[in-house]
Amino acid sequence: MKVAILAHEQFPDRAKTAVGVLRYGDQDVVAVLDREAAGTTVGDHLPDLGDSTVPVVESVDEAPAFDALLIGIAPIGGGFDESWRPDVRGAIERGADVVAGLHYFLNDDAEFAELADENGIELRDVRDPPADLTVASGTARELDCEIVLTVGTDCSTGKMTTTLELVEAAREAGLDAGFVPTGQTGIMIDGGGIAIDRTISDFAAGATERLIEERADEHDYLFVEGQGSIVHPAYSAVTCGILHGSQPDHLVLCHEAGREAIHGYESFPIPDPAAIAGLYLDLAAPVAPTAVLGGALNTSELEPRAAEQALDAYAETLDAPVVDPVRNGADSLVEQL
Repeated sequence: MKVAILAHEQFPDRAKTAVGVLRYGDQDVVAVLDREAAGTTVGDHLPDLGDSTVPVVESVDEAPAFDALLIGIAPIGGGFDESWRPDVRGAIERGADVVAGLHYFLNDDAEFAELADENGIELRDVRDPPADLTVASGTARELDCEIVLTVGTDCSTGKMTTTLELVEAAREAGLDAGFVPTGQTGIMIDGGGIAIDRTISDFAAGATERLIEERADEHDYLFVEGQGSIVHPAYSAVTCGILHGSQPDHLVLCHEAGREAIHGYESFPIPDPAAIAGLYLDLAAPVAPTAVLGGALNTSELEPRAAEQALDAYAETLDAPVVDPVRNGADSLVEQL
């Protein structure tokens, strides 16, 4: 499927959905929409993707033919920016589906719903949860598979990226590994999953448990995509729901080198990562005791030598193996299983 990805004024640093699909999705991306970066290519912004020549264009009108437009931005609060409306309208009028991971549902937008009906296209709100969710039974640990959950010191620290790199490394090591998507980007990449942050709070653990149950018989190892952070002033509830619903055997603590405060809530400093790891262990213990397998550190803003020093320091802080999964893969973490 050929797709264009909308990421206006955010690509690549604040367009994690766009970057995730570009790195890990099997879609054929033909263009990224970013009016501020128009005239460049994806490869200019994401060196790890090599010599990608996917163009960055100003609007949907400049994009080559595509089957679907993906909203590649996940803003705080999940709202819809009205400056995106002409591009979404243009995509629908071109006969393309639109896929969004917002809390604002495109299907509830009167203009988009009418245009979709007129043009025979589908609006996919991937954050819209199943209607039959219920509470957890607390039985994930009884399933015949080993469960690894990525957790964070903050939001946007690389939990999804780390999870997918762990799956890839595990498969390359000969392990039967599966991915459990719990957020909009993971769902767009995998094609299945539930956006846990959109569920009723009582059902967050149950929705996570359902995802585990659905995939436990298919794999020996399940790698669960974490969300938010237990120390986040806004998103800690979803973090706790996933932790208790998945009942993981192992945790991987994700952090961004140099980040000292909660993103978007800069008056809240990030505690010492070792203390955060302890909080996760203490919170998990009454439901299903777990252990820290290692850490993942996003060093994308650092030069190689500084990145190496940051990784060494983080490993010392956690007293556990640490990787930057984008720079050097996740093999050393998988070796701990």
